Amino acid sequence: MTKLEVLRQYFGHSSFRNGQEQLIDSILEGRDVLGVMPTGAGKSMCYQIPAILLDGTVIVISPLISLMRDQVDALVQNGINAACINSMQDSASSYEVYRRAAAGEYKLLYVAPERLETEGFLRLCSLLTIPLVAVDEAHCVSQWGQDFRPSYLNISGFVKSLKTRPITAAFTATATDMVKRDIVDILELHDPFSITTGFDRPNLCFEVRKPADKDSELLKILNGGTSGSTIIYCATRKNVETVCAMLKRNGFNAGQYHAGFSAEQRRAAQDDFLYDRIDVMVATNAFGMGIDKSNVSLVVHYNMPKDIESYYQEAGRAGRDGGDARCILLYGYEDVALAEFMIKNSPRSDEELEKRDRIRLRKMQGYVGTSNCLRAFILRYFGEKAENSCGNCSNCNGDFETVDITVDAQKILSCIFRLKQRGRAVGKALISQILTGSRDKRIIEEGYDALSTYGIMNDVPRTKVRDIIGFLEGEGYFEVCGEYSVCVLTPKADEFIKSGRALTMRLPKENERKPHFQKADGEHQNPELFEELRALRKKLATSLGVPPYVVFSDAVLWNMCARLPKTHDELLEISGIGTMKAERYGRRFLAVINEYVGNKP
Repeated sequence: MTKLEVLRQYFGHSSFRNGQEQLIDSILEGRDVLGVMPTGAGKSMCYQIPAILLDGTVIVISPLISLMRDQVDALVQNGINAACINSMQDSASSYEVYRRAAAGEYKLLYVAPERLETEGFLRLCSLLTIPLVAVDEAHCVSQWGQDFRPSYLNISGFVKSLKTRPITAAFTATATDMVKRDIVDILELHDPFSITTGFDRPNLCFEVRKPADKDSELLKILNGGTSGSTIIYCATRKNVETVCAMLKRNGFNAGQYHAGFSAEQRRAAQDDFLYDRIDVMVATNAFGMGIDKSNVSLVVHYNMPKDIESYYQEAGRAGRDGGDARCILLYGYEDVALAEFMIKNSPRSDEELEKRDRIRLRKMQGYVGTSNCLRAFILRYFGEKAENSCGNCSNCNGDFETVDITVDAQKILSCIFRLKQRGRAVGKALISQILTGSRDKRIIEEGYDALSTYGIMNDVPRTKVRDIIGFLEGEGYFEVCGEYSVCVLTPKADEFIKSGRALTMRLPKENERKPHFQKADGEHQNPELFEELRALRKKLATSLGVPPYVVFSDAVLWNMCARLPKTHDELLEISGIGTMKAERYGRRFLAVINEYVGNKP
């Protein structure tokens, strides 16, 4: 069997996506690989297809039980023998997996990195032919990544302990150049074939909102309707609980997830989401790494994350099936203080890591403060070239105008300078309060109301003052420094003041309108049929004990609605339907489609 035949028969696709074929060929040639591919680009197939073609059992190292379970369920539904070993299994289930693995029945065996050092697993591996070790979420090996897992440092030792060194393949969706170097060095990849296929997710619409009331804004977003599931990320457990309670009071079918729950509570909450028993999951970043749910169409960040890497990975859990999805960040000035606090109190923080995290936080602030293309900002952060306008984010499609901010910028920079003359330095929030003439207790007690710049922008909305302050920071006229995040002028500010030149920026128009988001695929066809197929999918999934998307993704169902296949062969022409699924489910789905077509006027 060839790689293309495997792709068609087991996965239902007729061609490879960008980067897949090169990675698969390199593995089949016996070469280590590093693949950096965006979420939804098909990373898992890059080791699953070789696993089917190679002799023996491929070991897949994955960080989360839920991710292992999802992938194993999907493989089994596709007719591929796979299993996972995890701490949630009872002794009988675990024994059965070990027995069948020792007998060579599995093509893929998924384990967490912590499992690699256990005596029982090492004994099992001594009995197996292991042609390939695949490391999923490989950025976890690097302290410079956003999800460092110390147990990932044991992987290279495990590979060395095997009787014959297998090919080692590492995959991740988000990695800076520094993280990529760490992956190669720490996993001890041998002359790896490395490919970064790009970070762009064209189907995702990015938006930043700065509401006065986040709860009201969130309700407005959710009441606008969404065709799939929603994830809402909060920075703290308290926010998770209060936001979830607020949504339930307003009639939403919401659940919650955070690290304060027991393992059983977390598993139950995650299963409720995966099996479509709830529509909205409110969670901290403890939820979601590797979540394979294909019909998440909306991700909302209630708080700003600490860095672009975390934001892009979490936002990227939307639109995994390639359908249109929205990623909305609700920003408030309090988010910065919260992020600073979390960086300062990180359990693994040292001086160097804390400095790095503060630099990354400034980049994140640059993202929420930019008036230019949001997609371009993210792509350039990861070192990619990007067009100045994507036509599919709130900044590109919002109602903006170019405004002369020369005088306002001079006032802001002058305020920072006057404070410096007094031997003082403060943060951005306090700068905006001084300029707009706030009577806050601290302003009066510290004597800031005696500054010559006090109140000189009291005729300007504070939100606009904050936007301009953010722009000046992003353009390098001042830097935010030190433990207390105070504003310090740069030489560029001095040059600007002396030059007398004009300065402009894009600002939202006063009469804000809702941004228009382009739809890549147009309107879905036959939505009534979709609901019928969705109901059948859920019935089948319930009987099998798997999440509905493991049977077919939403994208496959919509494709059925558009193409209305009448026969088994026509069903096989739909991307995502392989031979096994067509034989297992095809007759029942075709019956629903044919009945719908027959009853349609």
